[in-house]
Amino acid sequence: MKKPPSKIRDEIARLQEQLKAAETREAERIGRIALKAGLGEIVIDESELQSAFDELARRFRSLEVGSQEGSAGRANSLGSVDTSTIKAVPVPGRAGEA
Repeated sequence: MKKPPSKIRDEIARLQEQLKAAETREAERIGRIALKAGLGEIVIDESELQSAFDELARRFRSLEVGSQEGSAGRANSLGSVDTSTIKAVPVPGRAGEA
């Protein structure tokens, strides 16, 4: 049975809301992890941070592919992010922590 356009529009709107909620949950999850790792304390240009995240995503995507190929693929896919332009900023109350 064919759906009328109004039903399809309603379904699209509902799915868009679900997508927005899922993206928000993922953003909050990744944000919490980034803050725990100390990224909130680093002074870095947004484009540089985006590049670092892109590299990290490529690394983990290649690990996913490597895990399907076996351990040899995984060992060769470990990349590194250039951190030479990242500047650490001292945070009050954190001196001496490792």
